[in-house]
Amino acid sequence: MPLLEVKNLKKYFATQKAVDDISLTIEQGQIFGLLGPNGAGKTTLIRMITGIFYPDSGSIIFDGKPFDPANDIAKIGYMPEERGLYKKMKIGEQTLYLAQLKGLGKKEATEKIKDWFARFEMESWWNKKVEDLSKGMQQKLQFVTTVLHHPKLIILDEPFSGLDPVNSNLIKDEIFNLAKKGATIIFSTHRMEQVEEICDHIVLVNKGQKILDGTVDQVKQDFKENLYKIALADGPATLEDNDIFTIKATLKDGVIVQKKEGRSNNELLQHLLMNGHSIDAFNEILPSLNDIFIRQVEGTPLARRFQEID
Repeated sequence: MPLLEVKNLKKYFATQKAVDDISLTIEQGQIFGLLGPNGAGKTTLIRMITGIFYPDSGSIIFDGKPFDPANDIAKIGYMPEERGLYKKMKIGEQTLYLAQLKGLGKKEATEKIKDWFARFEMESWWNKKVEDLSKGMQQKLQFVTTVLHHPKLIILDEPFSGLDPVNSNLIKDEIFNLAKKGATIIFSTHRMEQVEEICDHIVLVNKGQKILDGTVDQVKQDFKENLYKIALADGPATLEDNDIFTIKATLKDGVIVQKKEGRSNNELLQHLLMNGHSIDAFNEILPSLNDIFIRQVEGTPLARRFQEID
């Protein structure tokens, strides 16, 4: 059973359609990427899922029942992109206070805080104030306060902001661990390489509408453009356009060709061999999520960008 279902959700502000009839389904234990350019409607969608905004129309089904903020908020952990911490309050007291707001008793909360602080090497922070921490240290603290109460749904908006590579890996490992333990995670970011590495499934929204929905592997297959990178022992200059492929770019270490519609990989390879070429490498180029993002938002095909750098 899906943990979260969003059905035909709409939210308008004056004449702006912030979320315009979006539907999506998120399975239990899934790491789900919510992507889109600035102003696409991601934050508004998240705020409806967390009960901050009420939708103008549509419905949200959470854990098999209509979403009820009064009862379901405690099952959600939300880490917004903006810092949501009290700058003057001591870190230990603040974390304990936030954990108790989520329904944990003082003793249980204290034990969990000490465990997380030890895991993140934060034991010496207990009596520090948030304003004394660097941006990266604040981000670690905010992550801990988000997941401390073992929420069923965890929403992370740009969770790696301000983190160095070591702490980014620490957070990433904990995201995987939480998903393995059954937590469902919505991961919103502009960093497409992180999405490829972390997410199982993605949705891309633009101008308030959903324009792409699928697993990472399937989306990359759906948007491939029959592009191949070929390295030849006799050099790329020996290749010419023909009825099987078109040359898109000549690089230092090979040539990019685009196979014509209806032609097979065997035909491409056979053409090369029959024309006396010795093949050192032959690789299909699948688009990255960044390529797909740009194509869907800006309408720039991957093959065209190879032409631009030729």
